[in-house]
Amino acid sequence: MSRYSIFSLVRNALSYNQDWSEAWRSPEPQPTYDVVIIGGGGHGLATAYYLAKEHGINNVAVLEKGWLGGGNTGRNTTIIRSNYLWDESAHLYEKSLKLYEGLSRDINYNIMLSQRGVLNLAHTLGDMRELSRRVNAIRLNGIDSEILTPAEVKAMVPLLNISPEARYPVLGASLQRRGGVARHDAVAWGLARAADGLGVDIIQNCEVTGIKREGGRVTGVETNRGDIAAPKIGICVAGHSSQLAAMAGLRLPIESHPLQALVSEPLKPVLDCVVMSNQVHVYVSQSDRGELVMGAGIDRYVGYSQRGGLAVLSETIAAALELFPVFSRVRLLRHWAGTVDTCPDASPIVAKMPVDGLYLNGGWGTGGFKATPGSGWVFAHTIAQDRPHALNAPFSLERFSTGTLVDEHGAAAVAH
Repeated sequence: MSRYSIFSLVRNALSYNQDWSEAWRSPEPQPTYDVVIIGGGGHGLATAYYLAKEHGINNVAVLEKGWLGGGNTGRNTTIIRSNYLWDESAHLYEKSLKLYEGLSRDINYNIMLSQRGVLNLAHTLGDMRELSRRVNAIRLNGIDSEILTPAEVKAMVPLLNISPEARYPVLGASLQRRGGVARHDAVAWGLARAADGLGVDIIQNCEVTGIKREGGRVTGVETNRGDIAAPKIGICVAGHSSQLAAMAGLRLPIESHPLQALVSEPLKPVLDCVVMSNQVHVYVSQSDRGELVMGAGIDRYVGYSQRGGLAVLSETIAAALELFPVFSRVRLLRHWAGTVDTCPDASPIVAKMPVDGLYLNGGWGTGGFKATPGSGWVFAHTIAQDRPHALNAPFSLERFSTGTLVDEHGAAAVAH
């Protein structure tokens, strides 16, 4: 390290960051905007960014009741992939993955994308048949996916127990090599800075307490910092979509559930891909800080808790040890929960609402983070053009009355 670099570090350390420029502004709310986005997580920020970048609409406010990215964006396990079964889902998630692949360059911010690969293990002949079906469907949509033998799985993940004497022997796996992880807070911060640079107002500690309507359309929102008028309002509040929609008189086919995760103490690099097992019911990856990141399914009860529970915690750890017995010597560092919105078909709603000027982006279940840029891209189009893009047209609210559901209950491999 050069002498100049050392002095620079010391100077910035002693300034306590007081002389650093802010990554984005903290403006006061204006009385009116062209568009108000409720929710300052990844989806809300991506929507605002693409509204300004792709559609030239920069008189936009993003309203966040707490701090930016403090909801599910900062509580997820950072996995990204596009290996979905149905055409509708595959196309939307592939759009998102492609945007992720260029996002650091696009917003000039390192999101720490690591395309280390996502493995889905098979433990029974039924698993293998299902994986083959999925891989064929995925490849027909032009998305990378392949089947690995147990020996190939072992070569890729040496710590994995593939013994035929194991309780859940590994018979093979599917692999999406372009899948992997990205740093969740970097995604939020980068999108916030980029949106701010295009003129978007990002307003934290601004809770929406009501949605104003007049003559069958929305006219603005009520907040703890005053009323804000806007002819278009987008809802992007994972975990609380039903509550916000109710403010406009809508009842959604959405339930909210806690989703738990945990991390271990930091280790040296031991796992350089994401490993998922539906049968054993766990997924494991290793973060850039060395922590083993683990998760499983949603809690079966409906609720808004953001706290972990011992039962799910112990089941997740037991499942991880079935696959990686050596991890029994690793200590738990922390665990937590987020709140996810789930639809009956385990697919999202990204659409115009029956109330004019109101739009909803929610119901992503456990798939929200991987969809962040793609979701924002199509939602921005929907708001700007007042009609859905072809990619999100299948994810309308009306599908629950017409029966054209997009059933992706098996897509998460673990969490759905």
